[in-house]
Amino acid sequence: MIKLAVYGKGGIGKSTMTSNLASAFASLGKRVIQIGCDPKADSTINLLGGKPVQPVMDYLREYDREPTQIEEIAKEGFNHILCIETGGPTPGLGCAGRGIITTFQLLKDLKLFETYRPDVVLYDVLGDVVCGGFAAPIREGYAEEVLIVTSGEKMALYAAENIRKAVQNFADRSYAKVRGILLNRRNVENEEEKVHAFAQNAGLPILADIPRSKEILHFEDMGKTVVEGGPKLPVSQKFFALAQRLLEDETNG
Repeated sequence: MIKLAVYGKGGIGKSTMTSNLASAFASLGKRVIQIGCDPKADSTINLLGGKPVQPVMDYLREYDREPTQIEEIAKEGFNHILCIETGGPTPGLGCAGRGIITTFQLLKDLKLFETYRPDVVLYDVLGDVVCGGFAAPIREGYAEEVLIVTSGEKMALYAAENIRKAVQNFADRSYAKVRGILLNRRNVENEEEKVHAFAQNAGLPILADIPRSKEILHFEDMGKTVVEGGPKLPVSQKFFALAQRLLEDETNG
């Protein structure tokens, strides 16, 4: 099973990267779960035709009880991708990371992975914080590897380095390790050189180079990923290539 956590600066495009990668895996015949770990609960919306799944924390507040089956807190989207959103506390009250911890415990109690038996699990994690609840996806065997999304922007690279250091600090606890970098281009000056320099200094591969694309925005306006809406487009082929690479690496150990 491939288990990946996607981290990066807030607003850098983690959800776009994650949902398109999920779509590519699913289009290759893999059984996929995507778990959005953000109070905004919008990670999976473009896998669901623009109609969001009810976040776990909202469910708990509305019904004042825990769900008894996965279907109460999950929806199947494009190519049967199982979509789950942790959500967060009532705005201004409580810790957002707590929603992740609560959700993960519920999924464990409901035996999600034993029941669904996925080939791929993707965790789309809030912002550039790797502490408390936001570190949960890389603890206790949930995710085995981390993908860091960055552009060539100064603050995106700053966040990427903080994430790399934080994950490295967990290395002696058998937590997840950084697998590589996803370059999500913003067309800033010397972007390629800046990101390649960061990757080289960090000793990490750039696993995918995603161009700034009007097609991505076009299909997101329709509630779709670009992989679903235009699978033969060059930008979609980038996600297929990334999925294939990760699958081959998993097969080759």
